[in-house]
Amino acid sequence: MATDPDFIDYAAEQIALGNRLSHKKMFGEYALYVDGKVVAFACDNSLFVKPSVATDTLAPELPRRPPYPGAKDYPVADELLDDSDRLRQLILETAALMPVPKPRAAAGDKRKPKR
Repeated sequence: MATDPDFIDYAAEQIALGNRLSHKKMFGEYALYVDGKVVAFACDNSLFVKPSVATDTLAPELPRRPPYPGAKDYPVADELLDDSDRLRQLILETAALMPVPKPRAAAGDKRKPKR
């Protein structure tokens, strides 16, 4: 079952980070980004936060399950959707721990890297 766009809109509204939070649809589900860093996934109308020290510290009670078949278990933050401040803190702390994304090669640039 694909995630409903209304769910992703609701989650974004609850996280309340304005333009710092973005999302991208992938295979009927969504990846959520803070400042370009992937911090969570919305799958089957549930919010899965990337596992990190932040989830272990700020929300150790969250249930865990895989967001999609074959994935490792992720904390499911559905119960935090009603606690905007706590959810925002968890998302921001998670973002702070995630690496900066690597720059992507320009489309059509198929040259071999220099050694």
